[in-house]
Amino acid sequence: MSAQSKHFLTPEEYLAIERKSEERHEYFDGEMFLMSGGTEEHALLGATIIGELHGQMKRTGCRVYSNDFRVFIPRTGLYTYPDATVVCGETILVDDGKRDTLLNPTLIVEVLSSSTESYDRGGKFAQYQTIESLAEYVLISQTQPRIECFTKDKDTNEKWIYRRADSMEATIELASINGSLALADVFANVDFERARSKAERSRPLA
Repeated sequence: MSAQSKHFLTPEEYLAIERKSEERHEYFDGEMFLMSGGTEEHALLGATIIGELHGQMKRTGCRVYSNDFRVFIPRTGLYTYPDATVVCGETILVDDGKRDTLLNPTLIVEVLSSSTESYDRGGKFAQYQTIESLAEYVLISQTQPRIECFTKDKDTNEKWIYRRADSMEATIELASINGSLALADVFANVDFERARSKAERSRPLA
């Protein structure tokens, strides 16, 4: 007996389903993938990052969006939901009349988790790099005071420069938005011991 054929969705079918769904899904190569629910620390860090960035955006021409705002990557076909997204200048949306899918992020933030870290660092970042407008990519740890930042080299427009801050006394500059993140503010209410314990329990067995 032959295996049942898998049904692949068109982007239009995906969007029609997603706009009615109470859950969020990524879409890539004809398939939808349920985005797992975040831990308490993940939710806390996401909200804190948005608050910190919003406070700085008030004096710039930039806007910060939450993880409910979908991003589409035309070169790869990925639809996804970053934990936070900043746009400087005009906000450009997919032209389908719905105004719910972004095309031109300036800065993207992802809060790392044990189930998604390799994807956020690898395949997903590779796709993010194809977005012409993207100038900076920020990774936030849940288990230790660490923020990593990849900034696009303005001279080559291809090379990405890596920087890291990993102490509560440190501040990391965000060149793309003329801003910064102080780790003492970002991680002020995070229980790292509890977060590490949760990460260990959720890590797949070898």
